[in-house]
Amino acid sequence: MGKLRYAAIASLDGYVADANGSFDWAAPDEAVHAFVNDLERDVGTYLYGRRMYEVMRFWETAHADDDPSPIFADYARIWQTADKIVYSTTLEDVSTARTKLERSFDPAAVRAMKDGSDRDLSIGGPGLAASALRAGLVDEVDRFVVPVVVGGGTASLPDDVRLDLELLDERRFPNGTVYLSYRVVA
Repeated sequence: MGKLRYAAIASLDGYVADANGSFDWAAPDEAVHAFVNDLERDVGTYLYGRRMYEVMRFWETAHADDDPSPIFADYARIWQTADKIVYSTTLEDVSTARTKLERSFDPAAVRAMKDGSDRDLSIGGPGLAASALRAGLVDEVDRFVVPVVVGGGTASLPDDVRLDLELLDERRFPNGTVYLSYRVVA
């Protein structure tokens, strides 16, 4: 059975994007990116909302860059070989391989995916993750805390969910980013 993991890169004050919608301050350096790559190797399916999909579809053609770093190229391969499901009522279609479009988030269908999978699933985007958290589907919450306070924007976690968590792992990076991994205690 696969686990459903929600990973987010967030500011110290808990935002994945600032009040202007920018997340340029969250770009991982090579050490953080290499660590993310290793975490993502076990992911067989990515679940995305529309906005997160629009950001992540960059990786569909990232290997075509003239001189990608090995870490960059590695992540492109990881992303391209995984299945993707995009939940959107506004997208006409999807433009990446191995990608399916769903019009609504169905917790029972996601639970069945988890139960039938031998690889982990990753949910991306705070809105979609909030739905999964509310439904009790998320098994692990991973947070990369970037050393910046942005003062407002898009919160990484919903206000109306309480979770008891058990610390699984932590790591500090030279750039000041801190990784925290928690298991959701049922």
